[in-house]
Amino acid sequence: MMVEADLLIHSAAQVMTCAADGPKRGAAMQDVGLISDGAVAVKDGRILAIGPTESIRERYSAGQTINASGKVICPGFVDPHTHVVYAGDRINEFEQRIRGATYMEIMAAGGGIVSTMRATREASVEELVEATLPRLEQMLRLGTTTAEVKTGYGLDLDSELKMLDAIAALDLAQPIDLVPTFMPAHAIPPEFNGRSAAYVAWVVDEMIPAAAEWYRNSHFVELERPFFCDVFCEQNAFDLEQSRQVLEAGIAHGLPAKIHADEFTSLGGVGLAVELGAASVDHLDATTPEDAARLAASDVVGIVLPAVNFNLGSHEFADARGLIDAGAAIALSTDINPGSAPCPSQPLVMALATRYQRLLPAEAMNAVTINAAFGVGLADRIGSLAPGKQADLLLVNATDYRQLAYQFGGNLVEAVVKNGRLCF
Repeated sequence: MMVEADLLIHSAAQVMTCAADGPKRGAAMQDVGLISDGAVAVKDGRILAIGPTESIRERYSAGQTINASGKVICPGFVDPHTHVVYAGDRINEFEQRIRGATYMEIMAAGGGIVSTMRATREASVEELVEATLPRLEQMLRLGTTTAEVKTGYGLDLDSELKMLDAIAALDLAQPIDLVPTFMPAHAIPPEFNGRSAAYVAWVVDEMIPAAAEWYRNSHFVELERPFFCDVFCEQNAFDLEQSRQVLEAGIAHGLPAKIHADEFTSLGGVGLAVELGAASVDHLDATTPEDAARLAASDVVGIVLPAVNFNLGSHEFADARGLIDAGAAIALSTDINPGSAPCPSQPLVMALATRYQRLLPAEAMNAVTINAAFGVGLADRIGSLAPGKQADLLLVNATDYRQLAYQFGGNLVEAVVKNGRLCF
């Protein structure tokens, strides 16, 4: 007896499942779960069955079918670290860097994050939504179906809550599932110059409790999406003890931890992430071998962001190869933001990671799917193709999945299925 599905995609040259019970590490990173001449059946927004085309078509029929002959089917990409909600741009700083200024010099002179803060504070929720929607549309067309999104360009209570309202509105306005992260400790705002301890106290005593209350009243609770707390542990931002105060306050209010660490200097953020059981520790450009071993011995996902290094013109990248070889669970992300990584493309990030960080294409694929899903706490629903999971998948115009990392500068994503519905 045939089982009726809503959608049946069949005859794919390759289907990649990227399935795993936990974050992939070591040799498992090279296994993408390939099925030749594969098919996927979808019903009620979830994957009903996956396997060889012959067996799937014998058991399932559907009102909508897609012949994927000569194509690859893979999980929708998960972007686990973004700052996609903001106002304005930083094109002038782009030119300053070309002329020789460093990111930290620009930041110390009042540019960088604080520059975007000014524009974001002046924008309304509606203006933030209008500015961000085109960026999310680009990300969707490039294959991203779930994205973590941080605040951190408001740096006062009203503006940070305004950013959260924009994230919630954007989640309802377009297909990509958004995962909110509260990050008031992104930079020290000008009104607190020289008084970082006072700002941290305000974040801990006033801002985090208000954000936790916002979350309790948001639609994200009903959707069972997590709400994270993040901090920039770095010179000219927040030191290790301040970072601990912020993250522990977040945890006390039900916000699991994420942390920006080791982007320029190693201050001990990896050890803090491991100690606190953070979902992820992100950047890792300056991570020591000792901290790499700590990360490998933990359940914390290390998220590396090669588009930042590329955009800043750096010849040094996080040692993702070494981290994987040490046994760490590694994910990749665009870090899309107006200053250090104006990049919406996970395929480009894969291209960079394979060339500059020596990841194999399979490792890069697992890093933008299943491991990234673990990095945002949603691997039980997304990041791989398996019965019962959300039907978030891509149809790629290639016969070999490795083309996604091999080619760059274009877009091989031919179609996106989100929650079982064809987006384009």
